[in-house]
Amino acid sequence: MVKIAIVGTGYVGISNGILLALHNEVVALDIMPQKVEMLNNKISPIEDKEISEYLKNKNLNFRATLDKKEAYKDADFIIISTPTDYDPDTNYFDTSLVEVVIKDVLEINPDATMVIKSTVPVGFTKSINKKFNTTNIIFSPEFLREGSALYDNLHPSRIIVGEKSKRAQTHGLSSKDIINGVGLDPRIGNHYNNPSFGYGGYCLPKDTKQLRANYKDVPNSLISSIVEANITRKDFIADSIIKKLKSCHSQLDWESNPVSNSKIVGIYRLVMKSGSDNFRASAIQGIMKRIKAKGTKVVVYEPHLKEDEFFHSKVIKDLEEFKKMNDVIVANRLSEDIRDVEDKVYTRDIFNKDS
Repeated sequence: MVKIAIVGTGYVGISNGILLALHNEVVALDIMPQKVEMLNNKISPIEDKEISEYLKNKNLNFRATLDKKEAYKDADFIIISTPTDYDPDTNYFDTSLVEVVIKDVLEINPDATMVIKSTVPVGFTKSINKKFNTTNIIFSPEFLREGSALYDNLHPSRIIVGEKSKRAQTHGLSSKDIINGVGLDPRIGNHYNNPSFGYGGYCLPKDTKQLRANYKDVPNSLISSIVEANITRKDFIADSIIKKLKSCHSQLDWESNPVSNSKIVGIYRLVMKSGSDNFRASAIQGIMKRIKAKGTKVVVYEPHLKEDEFFHSKVIKDLEEFKKMNDVIVANRLSEDIRDVEDKVYTRDIFNKDS
């Protein structure tokens, strides 16, 4: 039988401990004698209907203790659910209690796998493994409601465990994994989860700006943040495209002639989504305007355009010519007809779908 130690008997600790005690030996460690006594007498120290019922009616291999050696010795897994407060002076999480537990575990039972369920900052798992010269620490966040913690553990919408050894983007995170994990929450879903170039179109940009104007005398920052975040995203994407363009040429060549004909960005499709001919104020046009403002030559491929120019940019009618002439191709979605030049393509498309 697997032995599991639970450090901290708040909502996270108790709910995990009781769930796991149905089929494993669980020892809960706390520093408060009253809580330990209540748990050993099958009384819940927190308000939670399912926890109270399980303690009273289920056959649990569960006990609580004040002795860390009793808890950690011979444990296969140690779940750390101690509190981590945010320190406003340092603008950082205070993870000192988590680190105290890790230090104690390594002294008493260095082979145990430690599972952090406390709230910790990005990169903490990697840094703490390095600090204590171990690979036995992983992170598994909680998605529990106070008062329904055990119920949420019994019926989870998703279980996330990290980390992975293969690294991806900023801070070593995988956008696809994060989006999939968040989308598993039924309140969110995966209906509109594929990243793009921000929002565009005729309605939403003006609607959000009008809402911001309507609420200008009401203390709030949410609506303004939405508008500003959309601007910030487009600025960031435009800068990223320029960086990709620069990487196609030597820095000296770029600085001597940044608008030479050999450095061209192609805009692949202006429409908002496949199966549509509507590109009125589409988000990709905001990207196009930004990179043109930086002195970059831009051409457009859009079969629905009959004109030879679009906002003073040449419209290329032939797709093969378009693919050959451009150093970077900006595409909202990575469709099959440009996969043969995928190394040129800049896109935020992860799931290869419109929504």
